[in-house]
Amino acid sequence: MSSQLTRRGLVAAAGLIAAPAVVRAQAARPMNIGFSTPVESDYGVAAVKLQELVRERMGGAIDVRIRCCATISTEDDAFKALQLGTVDAYFISGNNISPHFPLMDITVLPYIFQGAAHVRKVRDGGIADELADRLQRATGVTLLTWGALSHRDFYNSRRPINTVRDMAGLKVRVPRNDVMIQTFRAFGAEPVPLAWSETPAALQTGAVDGSDNGTSVIKAMKFYEFQKHLAILEHFAGFAPLLASQRFMSRLSPDQARTLLQCARDAGQHQIDTVESEVETIRTFLGSSGMQVTRPDKTSFIQAVIPLQDRFVAEKGPDFRGMLDKIRAAA
Repeated sequence: MSSQLTRRGLVAAAGLIAAPAVVRAQAARPMNIGFSTPVESDYGVAAVKLQELVRERMGGAIDVRIRCCATISTEDDAFKALQLGTVDAYFISGNNISPHFPLMDITVLPYIFQGAAHVRKVRDGGIADELADRLQRATGVTLLTWGALSHRDFYNSRRPINTVRDMAGLKVRVPRNDVMIQTFRAFGAEPVPLAWSETPAALQTGAVDGSDNGTSVIKAMKFYEFQKHLAILEHFAGFAPLLASQRFMSRLSPDQARTLLQCARDAGQHQIDTVESEVETIRTFLGSSGMQVTRPDKTSFIQAVIPLQDRFVAEKGPDFRGMLDKIRAAA
């Protein structure tokens, strides 16, 4: 088994991307894997591991090239690019998949997962497989790995958050996702839909007061330099799976496709192990880097979104209801 890469080694490993290709008897098929955040983020953990595993197991058939920091596409545009075949693979958060595949909104509902054991049953069982199969049938896009579940924590520049009442009136950046928009309205905030590419500038200039992300993204983007309050809400627990285009996958032999899929799943497990072990370490880092960290009692936040969950179930119809029942039954 290959050596485990630390996050410090990610930048060095990713530097291999730009190195000239080694001359081989048969040219390797390039696989450009994109994501919107720096290499040190959770996406980078999985991407660098996948690059390592493909080199070990696929005999030079595929050359994984890591394209971080939205260099080949923004996350907002990546799904369409996958469908067109202009991007090979990309890590896309569930809230940015659901405009193209509405059933993915099931994973975006606030407080939908009830703990680590519940997450494992959903991700590692038939529910996740069914979602992946339906995604491919509906859109042509292949889900290679679900990877880690990232809990989103809330940060802002105005005040500490201890109860849902403290959210009142805050201008909060949200993705263009209806579930997330309605969730912050239920919290009493004023959601401002913005593309991810516009978010750092909006936060830094004060155009919005705050937003939410996984802990590694908050650290990697250095939001702690100008967002002084962090609340451990874990209100959304979202996947950002690695997706591949039909154009890329169709160029592989069946054996190559199976091996790539196994490499991706193993890289996803590596990401899961890394992320789960680092969350509290990163939160401690954020606190020591100037953020005031609060751990609110989540009761008032959960109560605020219960009517929202019920309303979305009613609006989405029986298909959505059936998938929600399967997820709840796995708890």
